[in-house]
Amino acid sequence: MNTVDLSFPSMGGEARVRLESATHDRAALDRLADAIHTRVESIEAALSRFRPGSELNALNDDPRHAVPASPLLRRTVAAAGWAAERSGGLVDATLLGELEHHGYESSWDASRRGDLGAALAAAPPRRPARPARRHREPRLTIDAEGRVVRPPGVRLDAGGLAKGMAADLVAATLPAGVRYAISCGGDVAVGGGEPWGVGVRSARGDAEVHRLRVRAGGVATSGIGARIWQRPDGSFAHHVLDPATGRPAWTGLVAATAVAGSALEPEVLAKAALLSGPLAARRLLRRRGGVLQHDDGRVEVVPAPAVVRLPRPVAA
Repeated sequence: MNTVDLSFPSMGGEARVRLESATHDRAALDRLADAIHTRVESIEAALSRFRPGSELNALNDDPRHAVPASPLLRRTVAAAGWAAERSGGLVDATLLGELEHHGYESSWDASRRGDLGAALAAAPPRRPARPARRHREPRLTIDAEGRVVRPPGVRLDAGGLAKGMAADLVAATLPAGVRYAISCGGDVAVGGGEPWGVGVRSARGDAEVHRLRVRAGGVATSGIGARIWQRPDGSFAHHVLDPATGRPAWTGLVAATAVAGSALEPEVLAKAALLSGPLAARRLLRRRGGVLQHDDGRVEVVPAPAVVRLPRPVAA
């Protein structure tokens, strides 16, 4: 079995590409991994709000009501609309102004990371997040000419959507005969053969709290622990916002991990679960299973439904 394992900084974290094949030699796998690296970097360059020359920033700075867009940006806008619809408005990619207001204005610096325990102790009473009142009206659409259309002042934050999309897009370029696991900032696409073991890390450190077995599809985790900071007034903030209030959501969960048929889908599902709070999160994750990490440190594994194989009928 030939194997390539490549890691590189990406999207505020690390990307990792592992390719295995019995039919493609090591040189061929190296070329595939390098092509994935290049593609992921080009997606980040286009969709990062922390790169002044990105197409995303050009869109957000453009005063026109309708703005021409590349296929990648149109795909991102479509993903944002799907995420909002799929989550009932909880996953809202238009909260960039609120994120900046709370202090997330520049690329994440790990040295800013606040103490999760102290933040939870100081947090307000827990409650599920709610969609904004205007969530039934799409804020970003694509017109017949392929332009992004939005009301004045509405800006897009690709955020986790870009990570899931990137993993899916590069996975789709791989030829048959390649077993793969591709992680873009924590959103993972797997496939190509035998099941993969995908580790779920603790929201309170790097320890593994559970391991999921996934043959094909995607795994993603949404959590508040990795990007949490203390504001000048001493209060704590994080990057997962309640669309109804525009403030950090404190729901009783610190992380949710979801499994689905792609990398983009669990990105949306995990964030919706985190924002929904424990009771609704269990319902959201039960189709394919997942993991919930609670405020009090409990790790809850939500099992996937058992697969029942009916006996083959006997021919008469």
